[in-house]
This record gives sequence, structure tokens and C-alpha cells, in this order.
Amino acid sequence: MRTDKPGTFLAIPLGDGSFGYGRVLEAPYAAFYDYRTTELDRDLSRIASKPVLFKIAVHHSSADRWKPIGWKEVETHLAQPIVAFTQDIGNLQRCTIFDTAGNERTAEPQECVGLEPAAVWEQHHVEDRLLDTFMGRPNAYVERLSVRLL
Repeated sequence: MRTDKPGTFLAIPLGDGSFGYGRVLEAPYAAFYDYRTTELDRDLSRIASKPVLFKIAVHHSSADRWKPIGWKEVETHLAQPIVAFTQDIGNLQRCTIFDTAGNERTAEPQECVGLEPAAVWEQHHVEDRLLDTFMGRPNAYVERLSVRLL
């Protein structure tokens, strides 16, 4: 089964031996569910019924640890444009909010709070982020990439 086809469900092994779950969207994006198990779950309907934690761009490496476990058509709520931001490190007051539909606008830094930063995540960083989220602890990568307020 291809791991780049939109709608493909992915089982993601986490550092503590548990599994997180994701879903391939339009390349390079993927959605990650608020769902963690100690044993691999292949019930796509159950996985898809869980809330989405985040949707981000992911670099799929050649040493792919994420295993495809099935496919379903991407639901409408997952097909919506993904919104992200950039912040000029030379001038922290200069931010841009954009989406995958091609919309873009200048924004105040406060408007970017809660949005995903424009970044392409390595798989191991996504695994760390998922496990940190499930364990209720801050994630160093999220902290480093978050908008800076003056």
C-alpha cells in the first residue's frame, strides 16, 4: 500500500512502545489524531472518529517507520485548507498568515497564536510531538517554532 496517497491511515510507533495514528492528506500534509493505543489498531472508522490534534507538512523519509494500515476517502473537514503562519526573525512584528488554498495576508503576531508555524516536520519530530502531547508535556519543537510576542 502506498503511503503517499491521500486518505491513507498510518500507524506511528512512539518512543514508549505505544502507537499514534495519522492520515495522509495532499502532499506534503498529514493529519494526526488524538488517539493512542498500546496495541496496533486497524479499525479505520474508530481512528477517523477521533479528534484531529494537528495538520502539518511532513517530510517522509526513505527509512519510513510509519506503516500504512488502510485507506478511506478523505472527509470534507480534513480537506479544508490548512492555515499556517510565518514570522520574520529580523522584525518580530512582521507576520504572514497563509493557507494551502493560496490565500495570504499580513498579520499581527497575536493573530498567529494557536496557528501552526510554516515548517516541514521530520517524522521523528512528529513522533516526539505526539508522545509529548499524549503525556501532557510541552514539546521542544513546538515551543521553538511558536510565534514570538513582544
